[in-house]
Amino acid sequence: MTGAPPAERRRAVGDVVALRYITTDRRIEIAWPCRVVEDSSDLLALFVAAGSLYKAGPKRTAAQKRTDPRPPLPPDEYVWRHDMLRLMFPGACHSVWLFWETDHAARRLLRYFVNLEEPFRRTSLGFDTQDHTLDIVVTPGLECRWRDEEDFENHVALGFYTPALAAAARDEGQQVIEAFARKTHPCLQGWAHWTPHPEWLVPAMPPAWATTPLTSWDRRDWAYGAGSPTP
Repeated sequence: MTGAPPAERRRAVGDVVALRYITTDRRIEIAWPCRVVEDSSDLLALFVAAGSLYKAGPKRTAAQKRTDPRPPLPPDEYVWRHDMLRLMFPGACHSVWLFWETDHAARRLLRYFVNLEEPFRRTSLGFDTQDHTLDIVVTPGLECRWRDEEDFENHVALGFYTPALAAAARDEGQQVIEAFARKTHPCLQGWAHWTPHPEWLVPAMPPAWATTPLTSWDRRDWAYGAGSPTP
């Protein structure tokens, strides 16, 4: 795809990109610096190294989003605590994050984390998506439990998400749980033993993370409602 526009090109292994959460009112909610591990027709794998500085604000409930001011850019910078590999699947409304802990050169898988979200979109800087609040935590032994269900339902009740999106998100999550039970989810194909390239340094956030044009999901009216408040 060398002749494609920058926003459509596949990325090379080791490239530093920005992964951003874009809200329906076109704000950047969170941004991470990542290294590309794989960018293929079936999988986008991004690595966020422990020690990375990422942009975010305090986590807010649905009720707080109704009342708190919302700046156009994430107001704070935080340190990412654990190595994390984020596996994203073209067209899918979820990603799977693998977290590791390293202690005295020993590397241990902590958990899988299933994030319900918009399908990712390419930008000239990296990739955009948006979180859908509901998550699934999966132990290394593949025991699954839902997370943030109450907050998710509050987002639906307050009009942030449409009932159609809520039903679709729960259905997607249930399918992922069943794939874990069958041990057929793509994240179980050896990724638990993946390690980053030893020469990869912790990357800085790409300088244009805040100025690169934002993207929006083409199903946002179905997902959030034309007159809904913005998450």
